Amino acid sequence: MDEQVQVKLAFPLWKAAMTLFIGFLIWFIPPPEGLDIKAWHMFALFAATIVAIILKVMPMGAVTMVALVISAMTGLTPLTGAGPDNVAALSGFANGTIWLIGIAMFISRAVIKTGLGRRIALWFISRCGYSMLGVAYGLALSDMVLGPGIPSASARGGGIMYPVTQSIASAYQSEPGPTARRAGAFLMICVSQIDAIICAMFLTAMAGNPLIAELALSQGIVINWVTWCLGAIVPGLLSLIFIPLCLYFIYPPELKKTPQIPGIAREELRKMGPMSFAEKILACDFILLIVLWTVGDIFFHIPATLSAFIGLVILLLSNIMSWKNIIEEKTAWDTMFWFAVLVMMANALNKYGMISWISQEMVIYIGHVDWLLVFLMLVLVYFYTRYFFASAMAHISAMYLAFLAVSISVGVPPLLAALTLGYTSNLSMGLTQYSGGPGPALFGSGYNSTGQWWGVSFVLSLISVVIWLAAGGMWMKLIGIA
Repeated sequence: MDEQVQVKLAFPLWKAAMTLFIGFLIWFIPPPEGLDIKAWHMFALFAATIVAIILKVMPMGAVTMVALVISAMTGLTPLTGAGPDNVAALSGFANGTIWLIGIAMFISRAVIKTGLGRRIALWFISRCGYSMLGVAYGLALSDMVLGPGIPSASARGGGIMYPVTQSIASAYQSEPGPTARRAGAFLMICVSQIDAIICAMFLTAMAGNPLIAELALSQGIVINWVTWCLGAIVPGLLSLIFIPLCLYFIYPPELKKTPQIPGIAREELRKMGPMSFAEKILACDFILLIVLWTVGDIFFHIPATLSAFIGLVILLLSNIMSWKNIIEEKTAWDTMFWFAVLVMMANALNKYGMISWISQEMVIYIGHVDWLLVFLMLVLVYFYTRYFFASAMAHISAMYLAFLAVSISVGVPPLLAALTLGYTSNLSMGLTQYSGGPGPALFGSGYNSTGQWWGVSFVLSLISVVIWLAAGGMWMKLIGIA
């Protein structure tokens, strides 16, 4: 007997009503002078989509599907075969970057499935874990090794680092409540901050980074894997050194020495046994991908997306990942869908003149101010507006392209503007427990109150901004980016 399907609304009415109100309000207001009606209507649809994502009216994939259908039905974007004056609604699905991030997410699942990620984390802990600060640096090193090949902050921080961190805290009887400050409270915030830094260091460390690269490309700025990493390497390493150290002093764990931790980590490694053949193949595949992403396009004419396909085929041929595993990886397919639609909408906004109009209007008011001061204000506003977003993708989709266009219009070197705003998109994930990445899992462990998390994270954000703008700015000027 077939299962009976219950029919009910898939969304809360008040959230849907607010989304529709905002969309219709903008749609029916006459467009500003000098702006094409198609650009204005696309902006109305885009604004309503972002509001729906922020309010979580439905899952992000469902929201973007509704937006895609509306865009095609209203003639804003023909479904396929767009002419020179239009963007095709399905154009995003042919974008190579979409497939790069999806395939990287398939590969990251293999890292978790085989236990290689946990093994790497335990190995670094066994070498560095003689003090609580050493544990923090061990976690940072393991995350840095895994970051380039796992484009999910949640998968790394929540799926790999969180269980290891939880076991370390429990080993020293640090549990939520009276004993939280012994170890767990410090470690949970530390993992959150580290994960945000790693996301900022590598193009393939967070799903939103390739979207940033696509949005930058719409402004004529090319960002590849090497360019992103080169600009981030110095401020990233400085952050990995100083952020845990500063956290150690402003929010110190009661437990300073942890002589038992390396032994516990070695015992866990012993229980895992020697590296399996699958782990060895995966480790080699991982290294191959990093090499190809770094120099493949330069020396072998292999673009980044093709490199990702090569890495995935190796896992399929070795049966580390089966085709069933691939088609069951819901998160990757979901990401690829909403990613494609958001890229299409952003490209349409840019092509129809909305982004250039915004930048021109802003320049009227701030064009007389020195570009360095304007850019500093833009970066700070972009960083701290993250308090209003519970999704990295929503924040990037709503604000990145407009802030980039304004920055370029006031005289900021284009590549400097694109990279700095891109790094900022990741670093701001550490502001709150809901900003994205592993924050919900780490905060949900119960070791920190909301006040503790927000207060400590805000202080660390100031330190992070100084490192990335001052040291990072000098570094990028030295290598010719600024």
